[in-house]
Amino acid sequence: MFGYVVLNKPEIKFKDFDLYRSFYCGLCRELKEKYGISGQISLTYDMTFVVILLSALYEPPTKKGTTRCIIHPVQKQPVRKNAATEYGADMNVLLTYYKCRDDWDDEKKISALGYSKILQGKNKKLSERYPEKAEKIQRLLRELAEMEKAGEKDIDRMSGCFGRIMEEILAWKSDVWETTLRKMGFYLGKFIYLLDAYDDVEEDVKNGNYNPFSGQYKMETFDEQVRQLLIMMMAQTCREFEKLPIIKYTDILRNILYSGVWCCFETIRSRRKESGEKKHD
Repeated sequence: MFGYVVLNKPEIKFKDFDLYRSFYCGLCRELKEKYGISGQISLTYDMTFVVILLSALYEPPTKKGTTRCIIHPVQKQPVRKNAATEYGADMNVLLTYYKCRDDWDDEKKISALGYSKILQGKNKKLSERYPEKAEKIQRLLRELAEMEKAGEKDIDRMSGCFGRIMEEILAWKSDVWETTLRKMGFYLGKFIYLLDAYDDVEEDVKNGNYNPFSGQYKMETFDEQVRQLLIMMMAQTCREFEKLPIIKYTDILRNILYSGVWCCFETIRSRRKESGEKKHD
């Protein structure tokens, strides 16, 4: 995952930000306790969102505590952990491992190979615990890599492949909410893929790497076209979210879905605009 599903910090109340941080720190602590530092460094804001979403929907018993870490060595930080936190940590490591394997297979990144070797034993246990999810995530990442090698031009097909990965991650349980969570995960995954491609397009073209926007990024209307695509994906994501009977943490979740993700887009767009202006100076 890519770290685009974030808070709009200036627009959130202090108490809600502290609550968000406690789940973030809880996921960080869970990753370290279960998978060591190698698991901890895979922590993402995206998976924090997943943990809060599932915690809000299923309301599992949540343990509250405090912890110190390297980033906050003096002052203890509040921590919240529950069954959704454990699941989020598992999915975080599972996805990170297969992503590293694909990065090695596709681009021969030594860092990805090394990291995957460290996570290999942990992934074996996770694959035994979540055999269907592990198989689907691995297969979909392989399918995505094959389409990239073939230079697939269909953006909807490419983003949809990653959407199915996020669909699998959000579908924590086989129950009455599974269909809605799968749809929400599908469109959220498409949003993440498209925003990541938008973020990386110049660098990918420069390095000769695949990017679904490589043939469009120089067009004057490119930024607006991407924005419209992202609006459609997030509108569908939010439509499914609003179907869920969530009472807890709604201000945090809506801040992320209706505002936070767009902060990332605006940051990227501003950077591209500044870069383009410098080239013309």
